[in-house]
Amino acid sequence: MSAAPIHLAGERLMLDPAGALFWPAQGLLAVSDLHLEKGSSFARKGMLLPPWDSRVTLDRLALVIRRWRPRTVVALGDSFHDVDGAARLAASDAARIEALRREADFIWVLGNHDPKPAADIGGQFVRECAIGPIVFRHEGKPGAVGEICGHHHPKAAAPARGGPITRRCFVLGSERLMLPAFGAYTGGLDVTHPAIIGLFPRGGRLFLLGRERLFTFALSPARA
Repeated sequence: MSAAPIHLAGERLMLDPAGALFWPAQGLLAVSDLHLEKGSSFARKGMLLPPWDSRVTLDRLALVIRRWRPRTVVALGDSFHDVDGAARLAASDAARIEALRREADFIWVLGNHDPKPAADIGGQFVRECAIGPIVFRHEGKPGAVGEICGHHHPKAAAPARGGPITRRCFVLGSERLMLPAFGAYTGGLDVTHPAIIGLFPRGGRLFLLGRERLFTFALSPARA
């Protein structure tokens, strides 16, 4: 699997095709929008989905942790789909999180879906996390610099032989990086939506997720 190197705030970062970010100088792995227990949340509302989304998401997270061997994992908010999500975890999934926490220190950034610390999960819960010149937060703030955020679940369409294909993507600008949603049951918002392009008024680069590599395209500046 081929990661893509980028630079933000003078720091070299690696974008993983699985949708994770690795910061070599800090031994830090970041993911966003896991939305664990989204399936069970929908089931309580009568919308039945296969109940294995948390297992699939944690399996994917375990793979990227194994690949990069980070000292710290930062989860950029909406790690659980609602405030009761952690309590609904299957015992095996809760044990999986505990096992992953033995491999790295976990920092859970609070999001709009999980605005309070989850009980019995462990790790550190914060509103945002500043490390060196970079700040990690769930939702991007206009005017911020050196920011890594999530929240919007960015996706983009790319030309292909059989017609355009849509993929989750990283969005990189001069001052911030937006991560794609990592969770198994997460949709996406097109990068041309005002909520996203408004954070990248001068445009930037898109890195679409592929099976083994990333595909990069220019993001045009916002129209006046």
